[in-house]
Amino acid sequence: MSSLGVAIIGYGLAGAVFHAPLVAAEPRLRLATVVTGSAQRAEQARHAHPGVRVLPDTDSLFADMSGIDLVVVAAPNRVHAELARRALAAGAAVVVDKPFAVTAAEAEELLRYARDAGRVLTVFQNRRWDGDFRTVRRLVAEDALGPVRRFESRFERWRPVPKGGWRELGGPADAAGILYDLGSHLVDQALTLFGPAASVYCELARRRPGVSTDDDMFLALTHTGGVHSHLWASAVAPLLGPRFRVLGDRAGYEVYGLDPQEAALRAGRRPGDGTPWGESGEADSGVLGAGDDPAPYPTLPGDYPAFYAAMAAAVLDGAPVPVDPADALAGLRVLEAARESAAKGRVVSLDGTSGSAGPGLW
Repeated sequence: MSSLGVAIIGYGLAGAVFHAPLVAAEPRLRLATVVTGSAQRAEQARHAHPGVRVLPDTDSLFADMSGIDLVVVAAPNRVHAELARRALAAGAAVVVDKPFAVTAAEAEELLRYARDAGRVLTVFQNRRWDGDFRTVRRLVAEDALGPVRRFESRFERWRPVPKGGWRELGGPADAAGILYDLGSHLVDQALTLFGPAASVYCELARRRPGVSTDDDMFLALTHTGGVHSHLWASAVAPLLGPRFRVLGDRAGYEVYGLDPQEAALRAGRRPGDGTPWGESGEADSGVLGAGDDPAPYPTLPGDYPAFYAAMAAAVLDGAPVPVDPADALAGLRVLEAARESAAKGRVVSLDGTSGSAGPGLW
């Protein structure tokens, strides 16, 4: 087998902007099927990917899986685990968009099912391939900062008028709200860099009228290795803080702005279109150093295409999956502890016990 037939379930923002273009850009993958119940999105899929089979529902897909080797679950969060299990049962490898599931218990059961069935399963944590995160990861790996004491990370936006939809109007059963949306990325990046969290403190708020779930978040993790991670996500930040600020005992690193790959995909650009991909301009470089004279430090290019290249290698060559789903399970346990912390106003340890009131500890 030289290429894999791919079906994408869901053709909203995740399916249309992220998954479909990245699948189409990978030589060892072939976008065969898109599942969407929207006539408008069906037309968009046919226009963007001539020859693709478009189906109206998942029952139609699972009734005829011929030519499908990999299923991408890009549907609303509440059905991630259910659809992933059906795809695994049908014999396919599976990519699940984040969050992996609504609950850690769902995720744990899905992991067990995939292992028992001998199926390939991974989670789309694409922000591991942001250029600024790749830069931070390299600095930490090379010990350029010395032992890291504090890690700060932000995904902040200024969207004072809600867009509506389930992400803003749903509830816990939908895994709606900014904690499970952008917070999934923030937590995954912190755990990837600094390992497991021992305790969690979280503040969640609903700032905008008409929104029924959290749209403003602060999350503090104490990692078992001693690093403190401070994570922010907000839809209502009129002034944006640094994307990353990492403080070691010899130097610090700070960078503003966002990785350019999402904007490029939204604008219709595609990897491999003949122009440089994922590169930040010189003006978007971070700074590295200590004291009064930090030096500019260039940002590595972002590389979202690496995710599906690694996924093709996992299925065809037996290579490791791009994201271990056990990492996503660990992230969900942190998110659940964060919800508990916000509700109780206290630090929550990852063994389920509660500690003292939180902010003073940090």
